[in-house]
Amino acid sequence: MAPKRGMGVPPPLPPSVPAGRLLSRQQSLSSRTKKQFGGSAGGKEGLAAFLRELTKRSPFFQQIEEDAKNHAKTILELKAAINSFRTKDMTELIKFQQYMEAILEVLTDENQVLAKFEDFPIKKLETIRAAAALYSKSNLVVSNLKNWEVKSPAAQLLNKFDCYFTKVKEELDAFERTKDEESRNFKSHGIDFDFNIFVTIKELMVDVSSNCMELVLKEWGETKGANDAEKKANKNLLWRTFKLAFRVYSFAGGNDERADKLAKELANEVLCGSS
Repeated sequence: MAPKRGMGVPPPLPPSVPAGRLLSRQQSLSSRTKKQFGGSAGGKEGLAAFLRELTKRSPFFQQIEEDAKNHAKTILELKAAINSFRTKDMTELIKFQQYMEAILEVLTDENQVLAKFEDFPIKKLETIRAAAALYSKSNLVVSNLKNWEVKSPAAQLLNKFDCYFTKVKEELDAFERTKDEESRNFKSHGIDFDFNIFVTIKELMVDVSSNCMELVLKEWGETKGANDAEKKANKNLLWRTFKLAFRVYSFAGGNDERADKLAKELANEVLCGSS
């Protein structure tokens, strides 16, 4: 039967290749491949050697080698200093961390360079950094609270302090969950961390909260003759201030005499304003 119109005649079958010749071609290709990558038995070793050679020629790794050579004396001195470092003085901790960073910041790649020095105390280095960072951050909170500006309008002051208190509380609550573990880690590396700074933060939170209560009560006394809309806004501010003061009280684990007095006065105004 003649082929249908529009369909081409199928191409002729390819000539068969003798099995021996096909096997010979495969063996030849395999042989060339093995030679390129270092032979069958040493293929991986050959490739590894090739990669090592590339690494040696890399400008980046050449710079690492130079850093290790040029800063060897300083790094070895740092290694000894870290190994012997012990402190319970947080000022000394911060100074030592700054001393470390001044040496390490000039290195092209800190991890790569320090890896050239046997038994360099990397874990202790990172622990010193962590302890110094924790104390520096906590000390910044102390500074912020000590210098907290108390000024009218009270509503803006309350909003600002509420946001800051919430942020700090969340961070400290999170740290409290790992405090025992962190303390053990610090001590195992010779750092007797001063956790009293967290007590200071809580005490200062109470102080700022008291300042907020004082200003709100002052403004409340000045606006008692205001119209109904203003009175309602001021009553809401009284209630917000009282709730924030209670949150601070719960966070700090108590109040001082001044905070207690102001909280009672604030509560009375809230109750009177609601009647």
